[in-house]
Amino acid sequence: MFTKAELDYLRSQRLGRLATVAPDGQPQNNPVGFFVDAESGTITIGGYALGTTKKFRNVQRGSAVALVVDDLASVDPWRVRGVEIRGTAEALTDHDPPMPGMSREIIRITPKKIISWGLGGPRSSRTV
Repeated sequence: MFTKAELDYLRSQRLGRLATVAPDGQPQNNPVGFFVDAESGTITIGGYALGTTKKFRNVQRGSAVALVVDDLASVDPWRVRGVEIRGTAEALTDHDPPMPGMSREIIRITPKKIISWGLGGPRSSRTV
């Protein structure tokens, strides 16, 4: 599902920004730690008290999600790179945490669309 370049890039990064939508239509966007499962093609979001957060509640209520992971590869010349993952998400409880010290709640994202840029090839946008 992810290309090798996308997997290599995602594995090199520690933070992304997760966008969710509240039931009243208000968007929310927060920095999050994430983990890629190349075998299943999913992304796991973890946190230290994730189950108490608005983003977790938004996902519990059925919010679609978008995760953006990007950075500046160079400022001279200006070169950005990144991956955007749009999809569905599950808010799971009593799950093994992705890292020690994180809570037992996670958000698992199943990609529906992957957009990537600046990863050594042309911009890519595809539905999965």
